[in-house]
Amino acid sequence: MSETFHDAIVIGGGIAGASVAAQLSSELRVAVLERESQPGYHATGRSAAIFSEIYGNAAIRALSRASRPFFFDPPDGFSDVPLVGKRGSLYVARADQLERLNAFATIPEIAEATMRLSAREARLFSPLLREDYVCAALHEPAASDMDVHALLQGYLRRLRAHGSRLFTRAEVLALEYAAGNWRVHTSAGDFTARIVVNAAGAWADRIAAMAGATPIGIRPLRRTAAMVDAPAGARMTEWPLTIDIDEQFYFKPDAGRILLSAADETPSEPCDASPEDLDVAIAVDRVESATTLKIEHVRQKWAGLRSFVDDRSPVVGNDPRTPGFFWLGALGGYGIQTAPAMGRVAAALVLNKPVPQDVLAMGLDPLSIAPGRNRNGASARKTSG
Repeated sequence: MSETFHDAIVIGGGIAGASVAAQLSSELRVAVLERESQPGYHATGRSAAIFSEIYGNAAIRALSRASRPFFFDPPDGFSDVPLVGKRGSLYVARADQLERLNAFATIPEIAEATMRLSAREARLFSPLLREDYVCAALHEPAASDMDVHALLQGYLRRLRAHGSRLFTRAEVLALEYAAGNWRVHTSAGDFTARIVVNAAGAWADRIAAMAGATPIGIRPLRRTAAMVDAPAGARMTEWPLTIDIDEQFYFKPDAGRILLSAADETPSEPCDASPEDLDVAIAVDRVESATTLKIEHVRQKWAGLRSFVDDRSPVVGNDPRTPGFFWLGALGGYGIQTAPAMGRVAAALVLNKPVPQDVLAMGLDPLSIAPGRNRNGASARKTSG
């Protein structure tokens, strides 16, 4: 393959790369470089696929609220199927966790989006919960299942419709900057552009190192999930995603079975993550302790990487020291539910335009996601606040 020239190169074909590339493609000629044989292979394809306006920290919640109109009323022609479906989420607490639940419920946007439930009411929504386990709960009626495949393919169709391209099996091997342009050497050939967008997920710091940019302290954290049988005869259509308030487990109906996880965050090198039997066993034990579910067989298991920096907010913007190098990373497990707003914010910043006003109106502080705010690589902390 001979060298090709573009206005912008996006490294990474997951939801982050696809969403920003689709936005940029209306004004720029864009190449998306994906190291795997298909886009969305890693974190995007292994998501629990839930849209929730109360999940994540303040920056994530603002981006999620700004993304809601797109999910519930996508542009004409974006997808042949709905992007979201009714689900709801239920945050549950034992008696010893009430202080945590109460603190969560006092955050203004959390209070606005949820209803407080008694133990009895919580079990009506999520019948598997043990009577002697749950003490109180918060219900978010608007939380929804997401069709991740439809979302990703919608962005890729938009990319192609504007004359830009996705290149698979295009692993980045080296980057060079000279005379105002980046040359990206890949296993599929060489690409040249003025701008490189680093949407490489768990590999973001490795891409930065190739470019001579200062790493931001990306920490890939492995999360394992499993699929188990539902109780015989269970009518699960309206059961919510049920989450421990301390994020020690979650479970929800999925394709006639129960998807569950210990919500583990195990440090990992960037890789094609594989599930660990111990993590599956912990998830099964925690869910069995909280519910009447008796799990005899694990039908399927998988793992994915969720990548954070120390404050658990995304890193979006031009690198302060490396010309033409743009960060779009550290999205954690929130890249899908924030993709519509995140793609628009990132594209605006790439094009040196203001952050969209509707996103700012939802409470996003652009400085909270700016590169350079945290260069110490400190370890990530679990928090919903």
